[in-house]
Amino acid sequence: MKAEEIKKIACLGTGVIGASWCTNFVMKGYDVALYDISEEQLAAGRQKVCDNLNFLVEKGHMSREAAEESMARVSCTTSISQALTDVQLVQESVPERYEIKQSVLAQVDEFAGDNVIYASSTSGLLISEIAKLSRYPGRCIGAHPYNPPHLIPLVEPVGPEGSESALETARQFYTILGKEPVVLHKEVPGFIANRLQTAVAREIIDLVMRGICSVEDADKALTFGPGIRWAIMGQNLLYQLGNPKGIKGLYADVGGGKNKKSWLEDMARWTAYPDGWPDIAQAGVEEAMAKRPREIGNTNESLARYRDEMLLEILKLHHKI
Repeated sequence: MKAEEIKKIACLGTGVIGASWCTNFVMKGYDVALYDISEEQLAAGRQKVCDNLNFLVEKGHMSREAAEESMARVSCTTSISQALTDVQLVQESVPERYEIKQSVLAQVDEFAGDNVIYASSTSGLLISEIAKLSRYPGRCIGAHPYNPPHLIPLVEPVGPEGSESALETARQFYTILGKEPVVLHKEVPGFIANRLQTAVAREIIDLVMRGICSVEDADKALTFGPGIRWAIMGQNLLYQLGNPKGIKGLYADVGGGKNKKSWLEDMARWTAYPDGWPDIAQAGVEEAMAKRPREIGNTNESLARYRDEMLLEILKLHHKI
């Protein structure tokens, strides 16, 4: 199957990720069958799609007419066989547990045949394990988005052995969709972006637990330092600009040597979260949020809205929206 042949998509799961994927697809002109196991969850998912589109209308990115046309492309069902009828791509966003995803994939095998690409939105599970019981593992890929998928362009496709054709079709499709697919040559827990994020998180935790800074100030250091630069280009390109001799020269200068220690020697190496960290992190976040004015987010809801407003502005600079 060619990427251009994908016309209808099944979004299985209507949580934050599933509803955001649905928003992404319908705003780009694709018909979507939105599926969940109960009418209540399905209605909540549909409302999330509507809210996402209304936000884009409010911010001037989409006309009211275009939003209504997008919503008209959504068909909702609690019947998975109906959801899978006449689709070319399945974007699965059910809970992050192997047994649940394997159960859903078994139903995709039953009702969708072998020519439909199955893309799991897993953020940390291995697609080879998800697909190991499938009759058609070669059409299965992992396709990890970054939240919210309808705004953030990144998607990380990876496939088990034998999935090269499905992986290439998916890469082309996501590119047509306006996303930035980053294909993994081999699977790894957490994909690429989450591992980078976790490495930064570990160092933040270590700095806080050692009494070097507060939770709030660690976030400020990231936001107003590396974060601003990372929103423009990646670490390697930034390092290329950081030394007259390019990235090679930079690593030679900061990497240590006979008379110079590397920062790496003082950085965290542990592989289990410190005792008490969840409570310390929660208290630190709540303290930081209490100091923030509402217009930049001081509740989960207003913080999410501020994030999305800022994402729109950054995406405009990248000509991605």
